Amino acid sequence: MHFETPRHPARHWESTSKPGRIQCNLCPRHCKMIEGQYGFCRVRGQADGALHTFNYGVSVSATLEYIETEAVYHYAPGARILSLGNIGCMMSCDFCQNWETSQVKHLNERVVRHYTPEQVVQTALDSGCGIISWTYNDPVVWHEFVLDTSLLAQKAGIKTLYKSAFYIEREPVDELLEVIDIFSLSLKSLAPAFYLKVSKAKLEPVLERIVQVHQSNRHLEISQLLIPELNDADEDVHNTVNWVVENLGTEVPLHFVGFHPAYKYLGVERTSLESLLRARQHALDAGIRNCYLGNVYRDGVSDTHCAHCDNLLVSRFGLTVQSSGLHEDGRCNQCGASSSIQLPQSGTAENRILLNPKTQRKLVWSGETNSIHVERPQADEGSTDVLIEHENGHREFFTLSNNLERAIVSRAGETDGAVTISWSDDSPLKILEVLDRAHFPVADDAELETTSNA
Repeated sequence: MHFETPRHPARHWESTSKPGRIQCNLCPRHCKMIEGQYGFCRVRGQADGALHTFNYGVSVSATLEYIETEAVYHYAPGARILSLGNIGCMMSCDFCQNWETSQVKHLNERVVRHYTPEQVVQTALDSGCGIISWTYNDPVVWHEFVLDTSLLAQKAGIKTLYKSAFYIEREPVDELLEVIDIFSLSLKSLAPAFYLKVSKAKLEPVLERIVQVHQSNRHLEISQLLIPELNDADEDVHNTVNWVVENLGTEVPLHFVGFHPAYKYLGVERTSLESLLRARQHALDAGIRNCYLGNVYRDGVSDTHCAHCDNLLVSRFGLTVQSSGLHEDGRCNQCGASSSIQLPQSGTAENRILLNPKTQRKLVWSGETNSIHVERPQADEGSTDVLIEHENGHREFFTLSNNLERAIVSRAGETDGAVTISWSDDSPLKILEVLDRAHFPVADDAELETTSNA
């Protein structure tokens, strides 16, 4: 594996009764390895008689996103976050949305970057991000780097977010609870057979660890990808909703997320809007206070209303957010009732303009394209200021550099038909199609066509 950095000592392992064989205890697989052998994840293995991790600091490029990208709606709505994902995974889902990085054998080495904990924290500070998100493939197999960097971020006053399918043991979670502020956890199904066949994992440990986080009182939100013909039947949704109500209560936000065909599961269509709406209604009927739809660009399916007077607290369209119904302390500005939304004004965007842009392109939203990554390929030095002007008047501004190569941009409303992208130099920015809000596009064929405004 050419992406390897110098090996780093791993946590959570033990020797076995067989000479020369060790066991990894990070996830419930408990992989047993001899010298020179890797575990299931392909990034942890035995070297010199001890367990090491070979992806410490190995990442895809750091990306500027919004917290809603991670299915988190009740913590700092609209806040910008610094997102990083690594290499490898403790699962092997047939429908993986990020299989090009989670499955090491398919890795495109051109997307690999190397960071130190100090670089990550400094990049967050430089870009004005108060939250670092561990995301994309899955942070479980990045455990040592996540712990070290999150501790450093904590000391710098930066919050951390953990987006995971959470196939992990209890002791590592105890460590995460010391440094992670926000958990967005994926529950793929309530069917044990689904986990075994489709994800190559077991259901019960996932359920136990979700409950462990819930009992810690850390901020928690749950999401489920609804996949046609796999877990989108009414019975599947019923089982998920009932488990959430019985084990987490009715206040933990639940997200049903639309699927796009990927990896080995290509012979189906995207999740239908009807299936998603039906799942959401079932959750609301069962008493879940807030149920949202992900990867759906439509008004009214991801808003938050006051539980007491029904005032609109937060309106959302895709990743565009307005917290106009909340006071700074999270109370409804109509009736004064408290809400479960923390830091409601954290996402107030700066409204900057770009004087005398050197380059300008236009992208028309069309078909299934509702989100893009704007990428600045690595250069020798310098940075590039970028202004995004949506057709409906919404504006975004960010700066890209070698340490922050990408930023997400999404359709900002039903009347937003196109975006104009202006930047401060002649850097060859790339526009990459994002098929899922948690998707990290890596293929050259993800680049979209734009037109010049010159």
